[in-house]
Amino acid sequence: MLSLIFAICMIWIFGKLLIFGIKAAWSISKFLVTIVLLPLVLIGMVMGGLIYIAFLILIIVGIIALVPFKG
Repeated sequence: MLSLIFAICMIWIFGKLLIFGIKAAWSISKFLVTIVLLPLVLIGMVMGGLIYIAFLILIIVGIIALVPFKG
């Protein structure tokens, strides 16, 4: 009986830690994509001669950034 309670508590605690880890990883991924990867991709596109596509992506991302997000 004691081992069953121990197993339930372990699943409960490590389940919460797993959910916390997934949320933290998602936040870090969003930060890296928006702050590091997107500007590097846009600069690479401009350097490669794709300025029209890079400008279009920049306008779309700018419009999305202006929309208020509740979350």
